[in-house]
Amino acid sequence: MPLPIRGAQSEWLSPVVGDGSGRTARAEQSGYDGDEADAPTASVFSITGGEIDPADAPRPLDEQRADAERISMRALSRRGVSTSELRTMLVKQDEFDPDVIEHEIERLTRVGLLDDVALATDLVDRMHSRKGLGRQAIVADLRRRGIDQTSIDAALDAAADDEDDEFVRALDLAAKRAGQMRGLDRATAERRLSGFLMRKGYNGGVVRVAVERALDGPRRPPTGGGTVRFE
Repeated sequence: MPLPIRGAQSEWLSPVVGDGSGRTARAEQSGYDGDEADAPTASVFSITGGEIDPADAPRPLDEQRADAERISMRALSRRGVSTSELRTMLVKQDEFDPDVIEHEIERLTRVGLLDDVALATDLVDRMHSRKGLGRQAIVADLRRRGIDQTSIDAALDAAADDEDDEFVRALDLAAKRAGQMRGLDRATAERRLSGFLMRKGYNGGVVRVAVERALDGPRRPPTGGGTVRFE
């Protein structure tokens, strides 16, 4: 049963500790109606007085860890997540101790399920092949997902991507896009094609050359078609 406390406020925080045997434990300081309290039912008093509701007590760590594992495994089964993304996801649950979150991060890293370099490498490959993105756009996307620069650099190195590869991709995209701009005046075609390549993450120098070659073709007149003609 609840233990009363004298006065409007308690000036100290003191748990009454029992040994679990059911024997009584003497109060550490006067403040109870009696000088003994039943150990199994003794409460911890807050600074402002009154009892702490058992419902407000922290959940057992093993229960928190089990829930954190369940949430993280469900997230990883849907798509790859970065260390930063997973930590943010667990923090937003607002039910885990910080140590529980770090324990789960360390566990997943140890077993190889959380690997920012591997994730970044996979994303670089997909953004190259599926979206035709340039280096600037790729780096921006990886940073948005909380991947650190060291992991980003390692992923770009693993992709064996260099400036020549970047330029070839830009030329290919520009040539394909230019075919959709027949009938436009030169200035409009240049503006739209340049904007398209810039949004894909290619730098200004690459964009300028790619647009020029896509609209004008090689410096020497080609023997066949393949160049967009403008009035």
